[in-house]
Amino acid sequence: MSKLHIRGLSHSFKKEQKRLNVIKNLDFIVDDGEFIALLGPSGCGKSTLFNIIAGIIRPECGAMFLNGEYVDTHTDAFGYMQQKDLLLPWRTVIKNVLIGPEIQKSPDSFVKSKALSLLSQLGLEGFENSYPNQLSGGMRQRVALVRTLLCNKDFLLLDEPFGALDAMTRSVMQSILMDIWNKKKQTVLLITHDVEEALCLADRIIVLTARPTSIKSEIDVNLERPRSTTDSYYINLKKQVLDMLQLELESIFTMN
Repeated sequence: MSKLHIRGLSHSFKKEQKRLNVIKNLDFIVDDGEFIALLGPSGCGKSTLFNIIAGIIRPECGAMFLNGEYVDTHTDAFGYMQQKDLLLPWRTVIKNVLIGPEIQKSPDSFVKSKALSLLSQLGLEGFENSYPNQLSGGMRQRVALVRTLLCNKDFLLLDEPFGALDAMTRSVMQSILMDIWNKKKQTVLLITHDVEEALCLADRIIVLTARPTSIKSEIDVNLERPRSTTDSYYINLKKQVLDMLQLELESIFTMN
């Protein structure tokens, strides 16, 4: 059974007395335990889609089904990491990452031990008692990822989780995320602008059109992990995806 089914989703925003169409008749299915990457031009509506899935925004049209059940309101089924780290400046790193378990009233000693282990795994050992303003942007992003993972949800929404990281750190973080996913087999929807990141991580890539966004193509990545960037199939897929994205970018500038 599908974990998530988005059916006929459409949404727009009011801008200067006009309606700005952001999502148009979007329809896709995410299977249980599947890792899907969403690729599309900047501003096409990817983050808006995540806000709708998480229940932050109510769509103008369409429906969402989670585990076969119709969802019409906010649900706590998702661990959602947004583009901005949204760390609370008055709380230390360890207190920021423990917000979810705190709300869920999880056992303190077990969760704190897990939090410290994840912080160490993500290169943040020794910063547990630091405050957000004492961290770099990339470190804050890693703290936000730990906080999301500690929510212990079966379904993760990751909006450019590694966008603030340098190339080497990003590669390490991708490997760590894969290790965690391989152990827990959570369902993951990942927004990224990095084609190689999508190809290295995802079971399937959904390529979105320019705004108002709809699905341009769905591509199965039939490669064993860890994936080799020199594999001919990988190289051909990369070219295919880049060509599609290039066409969408060109359409934006043509319209303008």
